[in-house]
Amino acid sequence: MSLTLLNFQGLRNLLSVEMTPSSRINVISGANGSGKTSLLEGIHILGMGRSFRTRQLKHAIQADEPQMTLYGRLAGEPEVTLGVRRLRAQRELELRLRGDKNARLAELVEAMPLQLINPDAFRLLEGSPAGRREFLDWGVFHVKHDFLGMWKRTRRALKHRNALLRRGRIQPQEMAVWEHELAMWGEQMDVLRSAWFSDFLPVFEETLKVLLPLSGLSLHYARGWDKERSLAAVLHDSRATDQQMGFTQQGPQRADLRIRINKQPAVEVLSRGQQKLVVSALKLAQGRFLERTAQRHCIYLIDDLPAELDAQNRHQFCQLLEDMQCQAFITSVEPSALKNAWHTDTPVNMFHVKHIKEGLSNLERAS
Repeated sequence: MSLTLLNFQGLRNLLSVEMTPSSRINVISGANGSGKTSLLEGIHILGMGRSFRTRQLKHAIQADEPQMTLYGRLAGEPEVTLGVRRLRAQRELELRLRGDKNARLAELVEAMPLQLINPDAFRLLEGSPAGRREFLDWGVFHVKHDFLGMWKRTRRALKHRNALLRRGRIQPQEMAVWEHELAMWGEQMDVLRSAWFSDFLPVFEETLKVLLPLSGLSLHYARGWDKERSLAAVLHDSRATDQQMGFTQQGPQRADLRIRINKQPAVEVLSRGQQKLVVSALKLAQGRFLERTAQRHCIYLIDDLPAELDAQNRHQFCQLLEDMQCQAFITSVEPSALKNAWHTDTPVNMFHVKHIKEGLSNLERAS
């Protein structure tokens, strides 16, 4: 799974981009603010339908441009084409997959598995459970084909139960209907999540051992409600307190991954560099697990890889990335920081982003 062509129009401060990346390692260098991260953002929007820099995609459209158009081509027999267009005056995204104008976002996400490692990735350790839950569900989605349907049904039932809780006076029969739906699909979601986690955990531990041997670090899955009771019983017994709060306090929407060192939150113990390696191990383990279970490869977007890592840790990270046989797009202010990180026979394409005029930048292949 690798991109063979990228064509971006109207993205941030980048002029028209046409890029033929290497099937393995692509290093993008340039000064701060030149547009390196914007290039990664374009790939992320192309594969995920959303940005990792802004909640509103209109902010990713180049100033004074009416639209942003992103196109990519994936290697395969036959090749797979992907397209995303966002008009400034139109909120909805236009998606295309293999020429189909009616492609769904889930199909786009499935076609091009992406993992992002950037400063925001620290939220896996220091942020709210929502980020860790998204990480968990990404993994389950790509290997358990029934998961998306369960997730949608659970979300719908949760939405209706919360609406009833806020109504003021609960109608027991109506509440029972949505609690039954939420309990049924939530329990099934938990089964898939739990099975995925059991299989993923040894891959993570193996990956972390290569990057950063840490004694006492543990990763646990918490399903979001009392492990000794059924979800149906929890929902029924918590109606009164949930009504006071105005929302459902327990359930699959509260699932989490808990990362600890000797029973303390890892974020409170590890240095910033160690945190980056633990987060990187989680992200790289996702790709390794996908390779082993589904024979598919992730594409990695890695923003400012050298930051907070010394030369030895950078080298170890790059060697592990190479062993995965995946495609990666890596930004760095100084390309020399990664100069000797790769095997001599690994294809590495070097690109440079530079300012040219009026705040705009251009991408060119470096020699």
